[in-house]
Amino acid sequence: MLGFLPTVNPTNHKIAAPFIETPSDSSSIMSVLQHNHIAASLSSSTSSFFAQNGFDALRPQIVSVPQKKAGICKCVATSPAEQTAYKTKVSRNGNIAKLQAGYLFPEIGRRKAAHMLKYPDAQVISLGIGDTTEPIPDVITKAMAKRALGLSTVEGYSGYGAEQGEKELRARLASTFYANLGIEEDDIFVSDGAKSDISRLQVLFGSNVTMAVQDPSYPVTKFNIMHSLTLNYKNAYVDSSVIMGQTGEYQKDVEKFGKIEYMKCTPENDFFPDLSKVSRTDIIFFCSPNNPTGSAASREQLIQLVKFAKENGSIIVYDSAYAMYVSGNTPKSIFEIPGAKEVAIETASFSKYAGFTGVRLGWTVVPKELKYSDGFPVAKDFNRIVCTGFNGASNIAQSGGLTCLSPEGLAAMREVVGFYKENTQIIVDTFTSLGFKVYGGKDAPYVWVHFPGQSSWDVFSEILEKTHVVTTPGSGFGPAGEGFVRVSAFGHRNNVLEACRRFKELYK
Repeated sequence: MLGFLPTVNPTNHKIAAPFIETPSDSSSIMSVLQHNHIAASLSSSTSSFFAQNGFDALRPQIVSVPQKKAGICKCVATSPAEQTAYKTKVSRNGNIAKLQAGYLFPEIGRRKAAHMLKYPDAQVISLGIGDTTEPIPDVITKAMAKRALGLSTVEGYSGYGAEQGEKELRARLASTFYANLGIEEDDIFVSDGAKSDISRLQVLFGSNVTMAVQDPSYPVTKFNIMHSLTLNYKNAYVDSSVIMGQTGEYQKDVEKFGKIEYMKCTPENDFFPDLSKVSRTDIIFFCSPNNPTGSAASREQLIQLVKFAKENGSIIVYDSAYAMYVSGNTPKSIFEIPGAKEVAIETASFSKYAGFTGVRLGWTVVPKELKYSDGFPVAKDFNRIVCTGFNGASNIAQSGGLTCLSPEGLAAMREVVGFYKENTQIIVDTFTSLGFKVYGGKDAPYVWVHFPGQSSWDVFSEILEKTHVVTTPGSGFGPAGEGFVRVSAFGHRNNVLEACRRFKELYK
């Protein structure tokens, strides 16, 4: 940084450095700073003197100079000792230091940005992200608006609510999604989303547990490519385990962390791990329907999983974020499986049903039957974690969730889900007609397309270069995703149709 030592010279109305003549009226130095030549004259360290965020952050009302003759400022470099920032004596969390920098979606964002610079007039279509695109049904937003307006009245105001969620919402969740499954309202904890609950569960489990995760597995640390917030390949299951100190070091040669059991899920095993080859772990993270493969575990497969967990004394964390996309006899909840209440926790969310990715509302089910090795109920400890670190989901969001579960709300959510499933079918039909082997798409809004013998990134680059469509390279979800590309059905219908038209032109 530079220190400015002013020296007055009444006969010379110039700033000695950076040698720019002041305006004759001397009304403000602002016009000088914003002059076109200033950028070339000032170093980055000089810029930091004027504004921490550069010249764009300068506004006339912030900096002004009294109307008097200017003097001369000499720029003197600060010594290295003075530049050294103050440091505390607190050590960094070594577990966080083990985390790997986000790669998949930041790299996609970088390549997309470069592509748009190369082709500024191209209509780039993104079918690579997992964020919803269609508006929240108005029957739901009207309920939230009413609740919000009610907060401005004495009768409608409410402050802190129950950390576990409003009683009526918990009861409605139990009756809507878990009827006849033995799940009661006090087994349900309403939250600000499944990702937050996964981290809370990791705090609950502590640092001495071992864990297993599917490979490939979806990224949870999310971001909007258009605004440079990113989805990180190292998913929340893994990253939260690393932060808690459950894992070993990152092994770059195999792109995996030590002490984590990666359960390979590929077409060869019907996207369900060969449990005879899976080592015993304390915690098993399992997402069905799966992101990115779009595959949903069958009843028979989930029976195997519950049996495996019981035999090993493990706890399953079952992520059912896409349950409403499931059709036929495929289970929508792990609790449809006999004995699951003794070995499983389920997380869920309104995000992909009602477009609540920004509203933030989810829930986690921790059955009373689930016990630790000493017989203590897991739910009691989770309740303590929730009450310690969370003040409860937004009352406005909860009013929206309650309306989602009304007859009108359920119909509206089914319509939203149906719209995305139609998009999915359009994508599946397109790639199937072109001769590709396609997976998923039936019970999830993702299509997993196989490009045998090709690099996922090479396929991604070819599609982007020749069709201006953004997809997601499968290798970014884990080593088992190499040779695949994920295509998301979250998009406006006209964009999906146009993207598929371009796919047909490329691969015809």
